[in-house]
Amino acid sequence: MTAAAIIRQRTGAEPFDCAIVLGTGLGPLAETIADATVIPYAELPGFPGAGVSGHAGRLVVGRLEGRRVAVMQGRAHVYEQGDARVMKPAIDTFATLGARALLLTNAAGSLKADMPPGAVMAISDHIALFGPNPLIGLPGDARFVPMNDAYHPGLTAALARGAQRGGVRLHQGVYAWVTGPSFETPAEIRALQRLGADAVGMSTVPEVILARHAGLSVVALSMITNYGAGLAPQAPSHGETKTVAAEGAGAVAAVIRGFLSEMSA
Repeated sequence: MTAAAIIRQRTGAEPFDCAIVLGTGLGPLAETIADATVIPYAELPGFPGAGVSGHAGRLVVGRLEGRRVAVMQGRAHVYEQGDARVMKPAIDTFATLGARALLLTNAAGSLKADMPPGAVMAISDHIALFGPNPLIGLPGDARFVPMNDAYHPGLTAALARGAQRGGVRLHQGVYAWVTGPSFETPAEIRALQRLGADAVGMSTVPEVILARHAGLSVVALSMITNYGAGLAPQAPSHGETKTVAAEGAGAVAAVIRGFLSEMSA
């Protein structure tokens, strides 16, 4: 039985308004879902194990702000398995289930002095020059995916309205994807700044590419947890990432709740 079939069997066949992937430290939002059904990734064929602390590895299905949602508490990263398609089974499952939107979240480092740790940023575009494209090796012309509007303008506008509704200042910017797991060097941070990046992180972009390949509309959100290397006295660390993400989880939750309320019916 496929993951989509298992989810339908346990939760019903009603289409999903939104599938959500919660990044490092942001999992507590899933605990507030009404009428929740919890399915460990291990019970969903193809779903990757989330092997990084701060990622619970469960799918929670239910309702949030009256919308039917499927929420991943944690993701797998390219650096865990060396496979840019590690999230493809999950993304394809959401497409099969008829999700109207895919909302991706992450913890990221800031490249801007005026976007400090604790800030929340909507991703308007991305830079993905430094890692493998997840569509490499797939057959057919469908792999030539245009990325002009990778981040759906209408959904991003709804995200901005949702942030306003939730009383959260929402930055917008370009997200640079690097594979990790080592943090960036100061020279790499300076190079990314010159390329026009506003934030940097180790996830999300492969999922965006896979989602656009699957025909899903995408919107994405970064929780800023640190400054990039060389922009602050202390070096970045995963411990800092988890701590600041947990402290800012309430703001991210407010934006997501507002976004779901602002989604067009």
